[in-house]
Amino acid sequence: MIPLSVLDLSVVTTGTKPAAALRNSIDLARHVDGLGYVRYWLAEHHNLASVASPAPDVMIGQIAAVTKHIRVGSGGVMLPNHAPLVVAERFKMLEALFPGRIDLGLGRAPGTDGATAYALRSRLDRREGDDFLERLHELILWETREFPSGHPYNNVVAMPDDTPLPPIWLLGSSDYSSELAAQVGMGFAFAHHFASHDAIDAMVHYRNHFQPSAWSASPRAILAVAVIAADTDEEAEKLATSFDLNRLRRDRGQYLPLPSVEEALAYPYTDVERTSILRNRSRLFVGNPATVQKKLQPLIDASKPDELMVITAVYDHEARKRSYSLLAEAFGLAKQAA
Repeated sequence: MIPLSVLDLSVVTTGTKPAAALRNSIDLARHVDGLGYVRYWLAEHHNLASVASPAPDVMIGQIAAVTKHIRVGSGGVMLPNHAPLVVAERFKMLEALFPGRIDLGLGRAPGTDGATAYALRSRLDRREGDDFLERLHELILWETREFPSGHPYNNVVAMPDDTPLPPIWLLGSSDYSSELAAQVGMGFAFAHHFASHDAIDAMVHYRNHFQPSAWSASPRAILAVAVIAADTDEEAEKLATSFDLNRLRRDRGQYLPLPSVEEALAYPYTDVERTSILRNRSRLFVGNPATVQKKLQPLIDASKPDELMVITAVYDHEARKRSYSLLAEAFGLAKQAA
């Protein structure tokens, strides 16, 4: 059976305020730590009413402190929003405090709208265009200390200097991301749950073109998928109505808190909206554990990930925990851990 991990957005609902959503993330992390999940990643988003956490590094420290076994990381740090030295310092600190349990996932996108992205970077050295590669290169140099002779950064040290950066993963939802991760020889995590690019193509390309590096001798691929599991197919479909309405609103640029099942069922959908919901369901796996496993297996077989990272966004926190429990049992996580 394939190992399972968790991707958490600290989802805000119409009945759960942001502060409570953050506490729910900590509670969920404790829960899955005991179920045998491999890692727990936190995303970075800004100015979204539906996402409580804009600072994964803060949440990583909190979650690592209350769990025992699970790796904790960023899914991811949006590198264009941060000075590479700051990222290096914070993740070296986390690695020093929780050795062998931290992951550094990096993303190219700002994780927000244009105005917020500008506010995040307006006091930094703002460059035009995509400077992700430049920032990634600088981040690596803070670890390798291979700045050119005479470069002023040779006199700057990312502390704590006796601790390495944790493993680096490149996140993506396009062919560019898979190509870059393969070229630089780093781990790759593909976001099937919102990508328009074909996941199988991206994952296969990454494996076939991977170049060994100091970061990794062999390809390491994670496939992130959206799953809602319940004891019955009917119950899971009911829980998924919240996702359906939320996704419909997001496609219109409305990043509202996740609605309840009752709100979703009462919404007056048009035929066009129902068609859009059916189309979005291609990115969501819904049902009882056996149904979900059956739906996922063709994608797993074709894309050959080393690990499946599951994001479950449902209104009720206990239902979300139950979904992860059912998946853990279906995929035999307790047996794998033993």
